[in-house]
Amino acid sequence: MTAMTDPRGEAHGTESMALSRFGLLILAAALAASACGARGGYVPRAFPGAWPAPGADPVRSGPFEPSAVLETALSLRGAPYAWGGSTPRGFDCSGFTHYVYAQHGVSLPRVAAHQYRIGRPVSSARDLRPGDLVFFSTIAPGPSHVGLALGDGRFVHAPSERGKVRVESLSVRYWRNRYLGARRIASETG
Repeated sequence: MTAMTDPRGEAHGTESMALSRFGLLILAAALAASACGARGGYVPRAFPGAWPAPGADPVRSGPFEPSAVLETALSLRGAPYAWGGSTPRGFDCSGFTHYVYAQHGVSLPRVAAHQYRIGRPVSSARDLRPGDLVFFSTIAPGPSHVGLALGDGRFVHAPSERGKVRVESLSVRYWRNRYLGARRIASETG
């Protein structure tokens, strides 16, 4: 077996060093795939653990009005994008939806892929209601971006590292081609 020395001068077998590099490559790829927005990277979760079960309900502290959720979301237009951000000083996409719903007593998971697993699926974009979470496949296969449906084919979101929270149309080619689906968080009575 051939030995190599690491930066500290310790000898290691080449197989061990190759496995270590391969492990780091796998870790880097996994972290990049879990990101939200236009830039790859890891977005920490508030409480690590298993993904929510498909269709799981978000945790609510009481009833809420979807119109009030939208009012909060729209009041944040112009807030800057910040990778991993979840406050008005800066949001990434899932930090934005997480923050908006939290202001109304609804606890969503922190990551877009986890948010995609809660609530009820919306069968098609034609069936969207204001307050539904809309998901897109942008930087990786699967749900890598999320926003809030406003109605009339529009949604509000924190788009990218160069952007600010803003309203856009679902019919714009970029979003239409990347639309993945939606989940309903709001109650039927809201």
